[in-house]
Amino acid sequence: MGVRRDTAVRIAACALAASLAGTAAHAAASEPEARFRAANDLTRAGDFPKALSAYADLARDGSESASLYWNWAQAAAARGATGEALWALLRARELDPADRAVARDIQRLREALNLDPAEIAPEPLAAVARASRRFHLDLVAAVLFALSLVAHALSRRRGGRSTSAAAVFALALATAAAPIAGSFARPTAAVVRRGASLFDAASPGAEPAGALREGEVVPVLEASGDWLRVEDNAGARGWARASDLRRLDRKPEATASP
Repeated sequence: MGVRRDTAVRIAACALAASLAGTAAHAAASEPEARFRAANDLTRAGDFPKALSAYADLARDGSESASLYWNWAQAAAARGATGEALWALLRARELDPADRAVARDIQRLREALNLDPAEIAPEPLAAVARASRRFHLDLVAAVLFALSLVAHALSRRRGGRSTSAAAVFALALATAAAPIAGSFARPTAAVVRRGASLFDAASPGAEPAGALREGEVVPVLEASGDWLRVEDNAGARGWARASDLRRLDRKPEATASP
């Protein structure tokens, strides 16, 4: 009788522990969603600075998504920070290259900033990388390589050569070329601050050597502390304050622009 009672107690304790663990996991999973809804509520209420800060905190904490950046763009645009809005949409496109709504909004803001298409796409290999992610070409190439090995093994078992195995292998190589080429794309950043300057040195005392256009995307050549060495669309190279730009190849490291 005592043994049965102990067993029942243990089972009840295990069930309670499992229930508590499930509740904790659900709470942890829903916490970013609650923060995201709260940020959207701030946007609807017109409190754009707090909304932008909330979106930035979510992104830095790892809750990145195309939806997050799309809402970020709406808040930034409503506040008048068109460059930041364009950056947010470009970042959304990096996460979900197939989102047509994001692509349409990118073109709309590009035209509002009077930028040429080339000024937001200075790195051709970046487009190749996006296409690779959109169509999952790395996975397609892996499957084709596996099929070519199977076809080759079957042909050897039959004691002959398989032209189909060679053809599938060649197709796999061609498919894999896009992801490989895309991996060599230079990192880029979008200018999010109107009137951002280009300097001849990475120093607060450096003299301005030019100006960057709000919203334009520039290749990042080097990073040094709070400075980024970039190349503008006219080919001029210099240093810009990192706070004036936002990288497209990584989540934001700073809060939303004031």
